[in-house]
Amino acid sequence: MPGRFHTALVLAALIGALGAAPQSTADTAFPLPHLMADTGGGDQLITAVALGPSHTAGTLTWWERRRSGRWARVGSAPARFGTNGLVEGDSRTQGTSTTPSGLYDLPYAFGIEPAPAGTSYPYRPVGADSWWCQDNSSVHYNRWVEPRPADCAPHEAEHLITYPQQYARALVIGFNYAQPVQGRGAGIFLHVDGEGTTAGCVSVPAEAMERILLWADQEEDPHIAIGSATGPLAVTRY
Repeated sequence: MPGRFHTALVLAALIGALGAAPQSTADTAFPLPHLMADTGGGDQLITAVALGPSHTAGTLTWWERRRSGRWARVGSAPARFGTNGLVEGDSRTQGTSTTPSGLYDLPYAFGIEPAPAGTSYPYRPVGADSWWCQDNSSVHYNRWVEPRPADCAPHEAEHLITYPQQYARALVIGFNYAQPVQGRGAGIFLHVDGEGTTAGCVSVPAEAMERILLWADQEEDPHIAIGSATGPLAVTRY
């Protein structure tokens, strides 16, 4: 949601909660979402927390706010991040293999495989002509295109179907999405694990991705908060 405002989740104040194992965090008096300055306004939240700003591994947890107003942990899984760690979303540069920290919406899901039976979240199937444009000169920058338009060079776009493992199922992360800034980055997703670290996305095991898609409810306005367990890195809302 670019241009609205900046909110800070000062991670230094959250080191204890973020650094704890998911089971411990769920049982503390103050689950992580209760410590955040902003959770996006909805009743569903995903937190993706790297061990530190330069780390490539951490934990992804999904939460829901109950009628009492209290956040409860629904599930968690090991997560992977960009090869070069995390960086503030508003200062990220495309092609740096960094994961943008921040609080983002989740516009829709997509995948090469069908959506899990029972999925209610908007889900777009990947076909042979499905591309994600990352060409800074294109009017379609940071958008799904099908077929690929002439102003989006093939070497500056991601042919989604060529990643059968990672894009078996995925959620679009709304980083640099509503009002894209050229050069900041494109194609940041929550997707299934590949063989190692990511080029800037967040990834989880396939089973966890399936569980998240079955849980996610667009009417609950889910968001994802990406940050680290240590250091001054702040979660910034766009």
